[in-house]
Amino acid sequence: MLTAVYIMIGLAVLLGALLGYSALKFKVEGDPLVASIVAILSQTQCGQCGYPGCKPYATAIAAGEADINQCPPGGDAGARALADLMGVEYKPLNAAHGLPKPKSVAVIDENTCIGCTLCIQACPVDAILGAAKHMHPVIASECTGCELCLAPCPVDCITMEPIGESPDNWKWRYPVFQIKQVDHVSSAQTGVKH
Repeated sequence: MLTAVYIMIGLAVLLGALLGYSALKFKVEGDPLVASIVAILSQTQCGQCGYPGCKPYATAIAAGEADINQCPPGGDAGARALADLMGVEYKPLNAAHGLPKPKSVAVIDENTCIGCTLCIQACPVDAILGAAKHMHPVIASECTGCELCLAPCPVDCITMEPIGESPDNWKWRYPVFQIKQVDHVSSAQTGVKH
């Protein structure tokens, strides 16, 4: 009995050491540029850019296969940040991929929902819970507002509700007026003493 325990411990240590060595020897380094691009993108996983998610889009940008202005949830601020990171000229958001909208969350009307689970299957971030023939609640903190759950719903019981401004999501809105250059006039010319 004790011999069997020692054999099992020995095999576990040997396999653990082999796996540890393999993990170090065959480690795959990720592209740091892709990681930086992913950090800038909105992480909605909405697919409006033409790619199945934010990481494939970031990989395409890093490879030069996609333009920096295809992310509507990121808006112009995201396009500017990507232009700065990539060292290319800023391009305004490409309207062919959609227009920026205020951040919103899916809300399911429980009186209309038939429990078909099509919205659960469509959600790329698993923000909708539920089972067949039951009402599906949305985890608001996980919902990215990608709107991918709207199309498959056969009874149109899902609406997108804008998120209200709160201290947690408030952002400073910079002034949009132009600052004009003022010509400095010397006090000798105006006759005013300071």
